This record gives sequence, C-alpha cells and structure tokens, in this order.
Amino acid sequence: MAEQQQDQRVPTVIADELHIVYRVNGAKTGKGSATAALSRIVKRGSGDARGVRKVHAVRGVSFTAYRGEAIGLIGSNGSGKSTLLRAIAGLLPAERGKVYTDGQPSLLGVNAALMNDLTGERNVILGGLAMGMTREQIKERYQDIVDFSGINEKGDFITLPMRTYSSGMAARLRFSIAAAKDHDVLMIDEALATGDRKFQTRSEERIRELKKKAGTIFLVSHNNKSIRDTCNRVLWLERGELRMDGPTDEVLKEYEKFTGK
Repeated sequence: MAEQQQDQRVPTVIADELHIVYRVNGAKTGKGSATAALSRIVKRGSGDARGVRKVHAVRGVSFTAYRGEAIGLIGSNGSGKSTLLRAIAGLLPAERGKVYTDGQPSLLGVNAALMNDLTGERNVILGGLAMGMTREQIKERYQDIVDFSGINEKGDFITLPMRTYSSGMAARLRFSIAAAKDHDVLMIDEALATGDRKFQTRSEERIRELKKKAGTIFLVSHNNKSIRDTCNRVLWLERGELRMDGPTDEVLKEYEKFTGK
C-alpha cells in the first residue's frame, strides 16, 4: 500500500545535482579615487576576467518536491536558501545540474520590488496581473487582499503611495497579493517574519489552504515555530549543501542541536 501511495505522488520540483555560482565583479577593494578606479577598469577591458570572484552558493543539491507538500528551508545566514528559491523560479542559471518544474513557480520575497510611486491599490492590480490573474479576478478579490493585509486598520493606506508604507506594511501587502491566487509552486522568502502575531497566524492558515488545493509551497524562515506550524517537510542547507531532508520535527531537532537554540 505504501508503495502504491508513493507512486501516486506527483512531482512538482526536481533538483538534480544543482550547482549555482555567482560571479562578483570588483571583488577586491582598492585605494584611490573613483576616477582612478574607473581608469583601471577601462584598461582591463571587458573581456578580462581579473577581479571577478566566484561564489559557489549552492553545491550539488538534489531533492524532489511533491504536490501537496509544504517544505521549509532552514539554515544559517548565507547557506543558500534564497539562492535555491531563485533558481527554482528560473531567475538564476545553473552552473551544473538541472531544475525541473511542473507548472509555473511564483517567488514571493519581502524584498520583491513593488512600485513605490504608485498607490497600494495600483500595486494590487499590477501584482495580480503579473501573476496571471484577469482584471475581473483582481476586482473580485481586491477587498479580500486589502483586508487580509491589514494595512487599512489604522487609516486608508491603500490609497497612498507605497513609499509611505513601513517595511512591514509593504511585506504584508506583497504576501496578501500572492496569497490571493492558487499557485502550482509558491515560494515564500521570510514573509511570515513580518507583522504582528495576528498577521502571522492568518498567513500560516492561508498557506495551509494553498497546500490543501494541491499546490507545493516552499517557505524560508528563521522562525522555527512558523516552520513547525506550517510545513510537513524541511530541507536544511549549510554552506550551499543539503545537510538534511526529512520530516519537520526530525530535521528541526537536529538543526536546533547544531545551533544550540
């Protein structure tokens, strides 16, 4: 019976020995004026690779994610969690290995760019269109998005430019826009770290709803309680390598031993 259930699971994301390498220009810090630095760059020429530093951010990571799973990504700062999400979303090319996805991955991060000079209202519309929603769908879900975000609880902020928002308000609106649509693969980078406990609870409930509708969710968070409350599986990355992959409680137990928390 277990083998039959295994066969019925539908893969949504497959990472096969995935390596991601960043190339950073001007890695060394030199002395002198900006004019002198520009002169040195021009002399090097565009084809010269000197001064380019390679950062091996993801190292041979392999896993298969299945429809209906909520997967937490944990690890120390700089362990490659956000880089892995960006690669799954198709935003970073693989140095070696492959990423295969079934359906359209959507990446939501607290640093995702919204248009600061436009109102929250306009950003809801543009964000919905960018996710493939029709104008009619956006119209139907608009009030739910605003209510879910809670940004109007202390004033009519949805009609104000985004530049007037706090970072927490902007992050809550981003999450609310993304959560208004059912996703094949939804990746959330630290979104639950923003806002008060009331909003975090609403977010966790919404993630569970999305999971029930047969999507796959990846959640990057340093909040182990959010991972426990939301995810049934955890990938633990350290220094770009997949250190452990398994049930949430088992992986978090080992991770907490490692961090001493």
